[in-house]
Amino acid sequence: MDIREIQNLIKFVAKSGATEVKLEMDDFKITIRTTAEGGSPETAYIQHVPVSQPVQQPVIPSAPSAPSAPAAPQTPAATGEDTSKYITIKSPIIGTLYRKPSPDKAPFVEVGSTISKGDVVCVIEAMKLFNEIESEVSGKIVKVLVDDASPVEFDQPLFLVDPS
Repeated sequence: MDIREIQNLIKFVAKSGATEVKLEMDDFKITIRTTAEGGSPETAYIQHVPVSQPVQQPVIPSAPSAPSAPAAPQTPAATGEDTSKYITIKSPIIGTLYRKPSPDKAPFVEVGSTISKGDVVCVIEAMKLFNEIESEVSGKIVKVLVDDASPVEFDQPLFLVDPS
């Protein structure tokens, strides 16, 4: 609102006979008071009020699973195991990991299971599509690093495999 619009508003209020008019816009407030006798404006207050609208924080997809990603490598180290001889099967996509083909079936693999290259080790759901994750190595499952029905990130470790 510019100065001419404000002056026109003051004149309009004076002619209308109103004693007080308050106008609130997005970024300012105007209060115009007139005297009861002549109807001429007594005071015009213009108050600039900065508008602060609540801003939603963006949702970061990696935040929920960030604690689980660092925890996975620390767990074997904490128990004193040497994981350097193991091969890690990592998630190729972001989604929800399921260790079973359906809720009433047995898991694809368990600790101690022997797998061959090309065997399905889990399923990851991404955008309503179920993607079978196949092993790229042969060996024995030593550790399962992710719980069933939990979210996983790209390149997150899922299983440790002993290739020997």
